Amino acid sequence: MKLRPLADRVIVKRVEQETKTASGIVIPDNAAEKPDQGEVLSVGPGKRSERGDIVAMNVKKGDRVLFGKYSGQTVKVDGDELLVMREEDLFAVVEK
Repeated sequence: MKLRPLADRVIVKRVEQETKTASGIVIPDNAAEKPDQGEVLSVGPGKRSERGDIVAMNVKKGDRVLFGKYSGQTVKVDGDELLVMREEDLFAVVEK
């Protein structure tokens, strides 16, 4: 199944964080926090302005983004857990 987001929504897959601290302590899965970074898999066309024009999105497929721990709606697609969220729920794009 393939998802195509509508309006100003984006599909994000969480990027797994390290399960080991810098000092070598292993963090068990049940104690680890949800990662707050992800990779954009798909982007909608954009939001309509008051005049009816489509406002282009600021993120694109492949961008690594920051978002809140409880942002978006979780959906399962082909065994993968993905997030559907509005562009305004994203905090920043991580530059490499």
